[in-house]
Amino acid sequence: MTPTKFDKKAAAPHSPNRKAAIIGGGVIGGGWVARFLLNGWDVSVYDPDPEAERKINLVLANARRSLPALYDVSLPAEGKLEFSSSLADAVANATWVQESAPEQLAIKHRILAEIQQFSPKDAVIGSSTSGFKPSQLQEQVLNPGQIVVAHPFNPVYLLPLIEIVASDKSEPDFVRHACEVLRDVGLKPLVIGKEIDAHIADRLLEAVWREGLWLVNDGIATTEEIDDAIRFGFGLRWAQMGLFETYRIAGGEAGMSHFIAQFGPALKWPWTKLMNVPDLTPELITKIADQSDAQSGHLSIRELERLRDDNLVGMMRALKKSGSGAGGTINDHEQALRPSFATTSPITDLPQTVSRAVPQSWTDYNGHMNEAHYLEAFAQASDTFMALIGADEAYIATGKSFFTAETHLRHIAEAKEGDHITITSQVLMGEGKKMQLFHSMYGPDNSLIATCETLLIHVDLTTRRACQPEQDVATKLAEFAQQHATLPPPNGAGRHVGQKPA
Repeated sequence: MTPTKFDKKAAAPHSPNRKAAIIGGGVIGGGWVARFLLNGWDVSVYDPDPEAERKINLVLANARRSLPALYDVSLPAEGKLEFSSSLADAVANATWVQESAPEQLAIKHRILAEIQQFSPKDAVIGSSTSGFKPSQLQEQVLNPGQIVVAHPFNPVYLLPLIEIVASDKSEPDFVRHACEVLRDVGLKPLVIGKEIDAHIADRLLEAVWREGLWLVNDGIATTEEIDDAIRFGFGLRWAQMGLFETYRIAGGEAGMSHFIAQFGPALKWPWTKLMNVPDLTPELITKIADQSDAQSGHLSIRELERLRDDNLVGMMRALKKSGSGAGGTINDHEQALRPSFATTSPITDLPQTVSRAVPQSWTDYNGHMNEAHYLEAFAQASDTFMALIGADEAYIATGKSFFTAETHLRHIAEAKEGDHITITSQVLMGEGKKMQLFHSMYGPDNSLIATCETLLIHVDLTTRRACQPEQDVATKLAEFAQQHATLPPPNGAGRHVGQKPA
């Protein structure tokens, strides 16, 4: 059969028609809803389950709390969410349709055929299947090349990996377009070149799952001990480097070849039982369930989800600094979301240099943002203003930058977890080697939360001594200084610690 022809202009990721249809509103479907909706897409959901709307709103509550916390910029304004009474209404005019039905091929065949009947001919139809190959999904449809496997990982709104598998019925441009859409919502598409049952990640997970079942079945380890072996050990390494890069380091200076030579023969030893699985007898099921309840039964599912999400946000934010693993995907998406220069604040006529959510990791035992992170947010404002005058990453790479010499921070009100904060920046002085800025932080209701007055000195990074900025930077800084000099001086400028209010 001839591969599906695809009009690349018909459904570009940034086209006005940014609508996703989610068919099936369970845990995975709800995660897809949140991923698209919180990245500015309109989302239509169809699920005959009368509890679907309630369940999805619970997933959305978790996503609204955690996804913005990954980023140091604002996510787009949420799209419009609607729950459709029919599949036909849900998929009408959709750019992307995601099928997240139960893992039964007959059910998927029926749903996919109905999706094709009512959806646009150039829409991407993705299936969340964790096991079926695309050629199996395409068996009973009129346009097989329109359907690809788009297998996510829970929680879909946080974990970036999506396994993309297409058959030879889908043309390469169509697959590339599907990946562009996924990147638009902050995901990391992994295109798998060959069809294979269970794709890549689940085959690896199944191997660990099988061995875990044997360890419990044989009374060697409890569910908690197995989880401890993962979360305190190799799980932490895998989050940043995966399997093969981890073992490359284990080989020392000689690298992977030495590791394989040293440990390869052990693969012939009868350590594992990967070709077998213990019978899931009622006794074994009860044993696993009882151990699992003893391990974490004191927490509700909602509490476990929040714990999971907070931990994932913390780890992925840590990975952002080096750009390793999921951190690199978040950095790329953040860069796409970040304006190329500061926008004018709707509160004042000053540049808005920060617009973001307060992540849970920035809050303390009092439930509000702590001092170190106020300073971090204001440092981001200084960095944005530096880029605005031309002292950006490219400028710093030439060996010049501004260093902070003095800072005065005032706390006026509280910023809490999840609050959306904005910062404006006013130039108090911009001449020679000195740049003096006054940052004002506002909360969700545009009330003033904190201020920060900071003096920065232009420095030669080679000599580590103060020097004059390059002419373009000096000119732009002087322009801002002249413009801002016509504004009233900000309340609090020139204060010192302990000074009584005016």
